[in-house]
Amino acid sequence: MEKNKTKKKSKIKVGILGATGMVGQRLMSLLKNHPWFTVAVVAASRRSAGKKLGSLIIYSVEDDIETISKQCSLVFCAIDADKEFIKKIEEAYAGVGLPVVSNNSAHRWTPDVPMIMPEINPHHLEMIEIQKKNRGWTTGFIVVKPNCSIQSYVPLLHAWDKFNHKKVIVSTYQAISGAGKTFDTWPEMVDNVIPYIGGEEEKSEQEPQKIFGKINKTKKGEFILNKKINISANCIRVPVSDGHLATINIQFGKKVSKDQLIKALENFKNPLDVLGLPSAPKPFIKYFEEENRPQTKLDRYLGNGMTVSVGRLREDSVLGWKCVALSHNTIRGAAGGSILSAELLVKKGYIS
Repeated sequence: MEKNKTKKKSKIKVGILGATGMVGQRLMSLLKNHPWFTVAVVAASRRSAGKKLGSLIIYSVEDDIETISKQCSLVFCAIDADKEFIKKIEEAYAGVGLPVVSNNSAHRWTPDVPMIMPEINPHHLEMIEIQKKNRGWTTGFIVVKPNCSIQSYVPLLHAWDKFNHKKVIVSTYQAISGAGKTFDTWPEMVDNVIPYIGGEEEKSEQEPQKIFGKINKTKKGEFILNKKINISANCIRVPVSDGHLATINIQFGKKVSKDQLIKALENFKNPLDVLGLPSAPKPFIKYFEEENRPQTKLDRYLGNGMTVSVGRLREDSVLGWKCVALSHNTIRGAAGGSILSAELLVKKGYIS
C-alpha cells in the first residue's frame, strides 16, 4: 500500500521595497532560507529599475506598483527617501491590497497605524481592521516597527512595569549601520564619536508612549499615548559596525531588590513563545551575571541577532537602579523585527 504523502505547504511570496539599501539587503539575507516566506519581487528607485539583483529584476517602487502587487502577498518597505514620498508609496501599495510591513518612520505617528514590537504590544494589531475601514481598504494595510534606538530598553521597561517605573535616563551608543553606513563609506567615523544623531532623542523619548498606549475605544482610529512613560534620552554615534548599546538609569515607584529585577527579566512571559514564529528568539531577554557583559562584538548576534541582552544591574545613588543593555540594530531593530512582525501577522490571520 502506498504511504500517505504530506503535501508541502507553499511559501508566501513577498516583495522588498528598497531592496538595494542596507536594510533591504539585510532583509534579503534573512529571508534567503526562511521557512514561511520567499522573496518573489524586489524594487528600488527609478535609477535601479531594470537592473538585476541576484536572479530578480529590480522594479521601480513608484512606477510598477500594479505589476509588483500581482507577484506577492506582502511587501516589506525599507525605502530610504523623503517621509512624504514614503507615506504616499506605502499607502499606494496598501491601496492595491498588499499588507505593508514598514521599517520606516514615515507612518509611526499616523493615528491608525500600529507601531509593533511583537513581544510587547501584539494586541495593537487590532487597529488593522479599524485602519482598513477608515481608508476603504480590503486586504491591504500598514504596520510599522519602532526606531532601532529603543529596542534594547523598552523590553526592560515592559518586564519591570509591575515595579512602577517613574523616571528613565537612557544613553544609546549607536552603530554606524544605523545611519546606513560602513567604515568604507564613512571614514570620518574611524576613531571618532559624534554626540548628535538627528531626531533620535525625540524618537527614543516619544515612541514608547505609543507602544505602551491603548487603542481609543471611544474614538476609533487612534491610540491613547501612555504619558506616564518619562524618558530622557541621549543618542550618540560610536565607531562600531553593528549593535546599539544603551546605559539605563531608572527610578521605580515601588521598593525592589536586584534579585526581583533579574527574575522579572528571566521569567518574562513572552506572548510569542506559544506561536512558533521562526524568528522569535529564545530567550527574548538574556541577563549576564558577568560584570563586563553584554559586549557589542560578543553579544549582538545572540538569538540570531534578535535577543536583547542585559547586564551590570546595580544600585544607582541618584535614581535607584542602573544597567547596560544591547540589541542588534539592523536585525532586531530593523529587518529582523520587520520579519518577526510579518510572521505574527501570518499567525494571527492578517496575511494568508
